[in-house]
Parts: sequence; structure tokens; C-alpha cells
Amino acid sequence: MTEIIQRDGTWTFDGETVRIVPGHDKSVNLLRRTLGELAVPLEALAGIAYEPGKKTGRLRLRLRDGADPLLQVTAGKLPDAADPYQLAVEADRAGVAEYMVDEVRNAMLLEQVPSEPCTHYLMPGPSVPLTVSAGDGVVAFDGGRIRLDWTWKTDEVKQKAGPRVLTLDDLAAIEWTPASGLENGCLRFIVSAASPKPPAKYDPHALVLFGFRKDPLTALVAAAVAARMPHPAAPAVPETLTATADGVGSADLHDELLRRLRELGELHRSGVLTEEEFTVAKQAVLKRF
Repeated sequence: MTEIIQRDGTWTFDGETVRIVPGHDKSVNLLRRTLGELAVPLEALAGIAYEPGKKTGRLRLRLRDGADPLLQVTAGKLPDAADPYQLAVEADRAGVAEYMVDEVRNAMLLEQVPSEPCTHYLMPGPSVPLTVSAGDGVVAFDGGRIRLDWTWKTDEVKQKAGPRVLTLDDLAAIEWTPASGLENGCLRFIVSAASPKPPAKYDPHALVLFGFRKDPLTALVAAAVAARMPHPAAPAVPETLTATADGVGSADLHDELLRRLRELGELHRSGVLTEEEFTVAKQAVLKRF
């Protein structure tokens, strides 16, 4: 087993999994400390590299596109300090970092890890329940429902509309953008792809992000929700087919339902779905047989 221990965190590799534990020092970004320990399976990796520096270098993991819901919703917009797949390495530990790079790369070659984008998440996403107070409101997610509450910073239009509660079935997409310069960011839950998007300041399904310290934590909520929604690259699921008298279409429907059951089992085993969520989803599929 290969291990590198730094003030910024600890990474270990046992030949199958890269285990990442963030440091507890105050200098470690709040998002990384809140997200906690990560276990990255070899099949989720696209690469690893060590970038040397004068005082500190940086060890970086690169995941396959679509492997992690957090990287999916943030789309490269997380600052380096908040990226859970980076580790600051002191210069005197550069040799250990380079050894870990060699070990992970060799394992990827031996296992012939595919390079193409994933069609389902290989990382479970942040644990729930999650509640974050940031920007002009408070967002909470319990694994099934999203609740948006407003604060004194909220525009009067949204305050008059009152709190909002959404289920996963209500959502078409999630949008997360950090504040940049003089431009505010937002966390937006899109309920219809065809609906116009008002400014986040007036959108009752969005939080405005002003660029404060806790704002990046809203990305964890977005990732937890995304992990429980259909993967954006997953094959399209056909609508329920109505079998005719001679049974035309019933075989295709049967195969589709079996495939869905297998997918649910994979999500449950990987920790994306809790036992309760898995049971409810499985029963819904079985009722269609």
C-alpha cells in the first residue's frame, strides 16, 4: 500500500482504491472538510500527475468525465483550494508523491481502465441530509426533497412567494455557478427545460451566491441531488410500452425493466441510494412488470 501524509490531507492507494482524507487544519478548504473522506475506485480514474514546485508541489487526480456528480455539476468551476482531488505536497515528500503516481498509473494499465466518459456515476456523491445557509437563503436536501427558505437578504418577490419544496421528480436540471468578480453566482433548480430562467434574485427555485466563504458548500447540495437524478449521459429510457394482444413490445419492456433493476442494484451497492430509496425505486419498477 502506498501512503502520503501531509498537512493538507492523506492519500492512500491499495491497488484498487485511492482513499482521500482531507486534513483538519484550518487552512484546508471548508468544502473539502465538509465533504470528508472519499474512496475513488480505480475504474473512475482518467489519470494522476504530480506537479513539482519550489516549496510545495501538487498531486492531482483526474476522474473520467461523468464519474463524479460533484465534478459534473461544478463543471470545472471549483477553485483549486476546494478541489477534493488535489493535494498540496511538501517538497521533501516529492519522491513519495511520484511513487504514488507510478503505482496508480501501473494499476490503471494492468486493469485496462477505460478512458471513455461514464454513463453512470462511480462516486456516490455527498452524504445526506445536507443543509447550507448561503447567499440569499437556506437550502436543505434530505435525499428525496429539496427545501428553499429565505432570509433577510432575499428579494421581496421571493419572500412573498414563501418557502419552496421540490422533489426529484420535479427537476429537469441543476445549475451551479460561483460568484466571479462583480458577478453573483447561483444555485438553481430547473423544473422545466422549456421554462424561461428569470434572474436568480427573483427565481423562487434559486439561491443567489454573493461569493462568501460558505457559498461553495451549495455545490455539495447540488451534487447530492444530481447523484439521485438520471445520469446526463445515460441511455434514454423509453416510455412504458403498451403490449398489444399478440405481445408485440412486451419483450422489449421486460428487458428494459430488468436493466433498470440492475442499475438500481449498482447504485445501491455503491452507496448512491440508501436502503430506503433503493426499496422504493425497486418496488416502482416491479409494479411495471
